[in-house]
Formats: sequence, structure tokens, C-alpha cells
Amino acid sequence: MKAERPATAASAPRPGAGLRGAMSRVAALTRKETRQVLRDPSSLAIGVLLPMLLILLFGYGLSLDVRNAPLAVVMEDSSPGAFQAVAGLSLTPYISAVPMASMQEAEALMEAHRVDGIVRVPADFSSRLARGDARIQIVVNGADANKATTILGYAGAAIGAGAVRDADRAGRHRDAPSPDGIGSVTLEPRMWFNAANSSTWYLVPGLVVLVMTLVGAFLTALVMAREWERGTLEALFVTPVRPIEILLAKIIPYFVIGMIGLALCLLAARYLFEVPMVGSLAVLVFASMLYLIVAVGIGLLISSVTRSQFLASQVALMASFLPSLMLSGFLFDLRNVPTVVYYIGHLLPATYFMELIRSLFLAGNIWPMVIRDCLILAAYAVGLMAVALAVTRKRLD
Repeated sequence: MKAERPATAASAPRPGAGLRGAMSRVAALTRKETRQVLRDPSSLAIGVLLPMLLILLFGYGLSLDVRNAPLAVVMEDSSPGAFQAVAGLSLTPYISAVPMASMQEAEALMEAHRVDGIVRVPADFSSRLARGDARIQIVVNGADANKATTILGYAGAAIGAGAVRDADRAGRHRDAPSPDGIGSVTLEPRMWFNAANSSTWYLVPGLVVLVMTLVGAFLTALVMAREWERGTLEALFVTPVRPIEILLAKIIPYFVIGMIGLALCLLAARYLFEVPMVGSLAVLVFASMLYLIVAVGIGLLISSVTRSQFLASQVALMASFLPSLMLSGFLFDLRNVPTVVYYIGHLLPATYFMELIRSLFLAGNIWPMVIRDCLILAAYAVGLMAVALAVTRKRLD
């Protein structure tokens, strides 16, 4: 019997050859995916053009502020004191006073949606003012409850400023006790985290979440499902390439596109909308990378389960983009919604990224929140990638 030759340095397996081979295969597949993305106009449109449109649309077209709200002013008392009481309405940028001759004309304008409210100074204003119990009626259109509440606050503040000026003109010092024995209080308001009092500062950071969700989940699910339909993935599965290498090669190009979308959002926030960046840019980029991995994992999972472009696009829209838009706190505070919706919203990874990115933009590095939300996003990323890989392996059997 012939003795076996001992393994020599040339015949023995080289250390790290398996890892180098895997990296070489991933690099080759990534180059192929990158060329395919660059040749596909729809992928570039969804990955680059659509985020730019979203930035402009939401940044300039969506606002929760109330500016120049038209209010009809009905002066049934023509005394100087009555006019002085409502003079503040003409001095605020939030209210646009529209003089009216009668209450009937003002009501007709509000029914036609030409004014948002009515300020009525009754005929007995001067006599009641002398007795110390003067009243001014404010009627607002309550169809939009949030807008109505805002207008009431602005109108009340403007009329209250007029009352303070009346007191000063009457010779009573603002720190002196009032005639009814109640001391005067001077408010010194200060707004933290949004000194401009602008909803743009509140909305623009949330655009990063929407763009990352769109590129990561929607685009990945759509393109991967198209390859399932064409059979190109099955052709790769019969090669020595492993499923995890295929998934990595699919992730890398769309990860880069997502980071381009992030850069566009940051540039728009800084130079178009002048939103301050109080926190660390490095922490923001790191958290965005974590969330982008989460979004790509959602897209891979959807495409592996559906294998249809139409179905994948619908599922991605309903399961990722719309929840990120409606249930993550982008438009309204989740503490103001029903309890069931509150808990559903906190099952979404977008909710934690939304909280984190707004804090980094406007409040700074609040480290307990940063660490907690980053750990949650990392857990989502690992879980979704593991499930996507498991589903892909299951389909290979």
C-alpha cells in the first residue's frame, strides 16, 4: 500500500483563503450590482430624484405654522378705548385684521371660508370697561381644531398686549397691584430647541427618516423582487456564491444611495431651511447608517417573501413608508393619539430614529436617549437581516 505524502506548504490550505474568496466574490457581485443600478433609470430616479422632490415638497409645501390668518374685526363700539383694545391684532404677523361693518357680513365671510375667525367688540364695551368687566368675543372656524386653537392663542395674546398698554397709559406701573387686588405678572417666554418658532425646524429633520425609508425599504424591495421575477437570483444560487454574499452585494449599492440621500437632506437642512445642527454630526451619521441597514433589511425581507414587483411595492408602501409618515411622530406627537396607536407606533424602528434625529438636530447629544435608541436600531438591524437571510435560505432548498 502506497503511503500518503505529508501535506506540504504548497498543498496545505492557506489561512484566510476562505475569507479572501468570500470577499472577492462579494466585491465582484457588488460591481455587477453597481453597474446594474447605474444602467437602471428607475432606480436612480427613486434613489436620488424622488428624495430631492420630497425635500422640496415637505420643506416648502408643508407647514404647521399659522401666518397672516384673516380675522374679521367687527367694531360695534367706536370709542378710542375699543379701538385701542384690538390694535394689537394689526401688529402681529400671525393675524391679518379685516374690518367689517356688521356681524352679519363677518359671518358670511367665515361661512365662505374667506376669514378664519371673527373678533367682535360689543356696543357696551366702553361702559363695561369703566366698570372693570369688559369683554371681547372671538369666534373661530373650528373645522381644523389645531389651527383654531393656534388662532385663539395668537388673537388672545394680541388683545392682551393691548390691555397691558392701556394699563401703562392709565399711569399704573406694571409691577404695581391692580385695582382688584391681584398683583400684575409679567411673562418672559423662552422657547427651547426651536428659537425660531418654526414648524420647518420640526419637519425637516424628519425628512431624513422618510428618505432613508424610501431608499432602503421601497427601492430595495422593488429591485430585488424584479430580479426574482426575471430569474437572475436563481441563476446566482446555482453558483458557489453563498446567500449571505448575494445579500451583502445587494445591500451595498443601495446603502450608498441611501447615504447620498442623507447628504442631500443634511445639505438642504443647513443651506435651504437653515435648521441648526446642535448635536454631533458623527453620531447622526452613525445612527442614520443603523437605520438604513434596518430599512434595507425590511426591503430584503419583503422581496424574499413576495417575489413580485407589484406586490413588493404595495407591501413596502403599506408596511414601511406610510407607517413612517403617519405613526412615527413625523406629523404629530404620539402622546396625543389613542393608546393602541401609541403602542403600534413604538413597534416601528422609524419612531426611535425620528426621536433620535430630532434631538440631535435641535437639542444636542442627549446621551441616554442616543444610546438607548441606537441599541434599539441595532437590534432591529440584526433581527431583520437574520430573518431575511433565513427566508432566502428557505427558498433555496
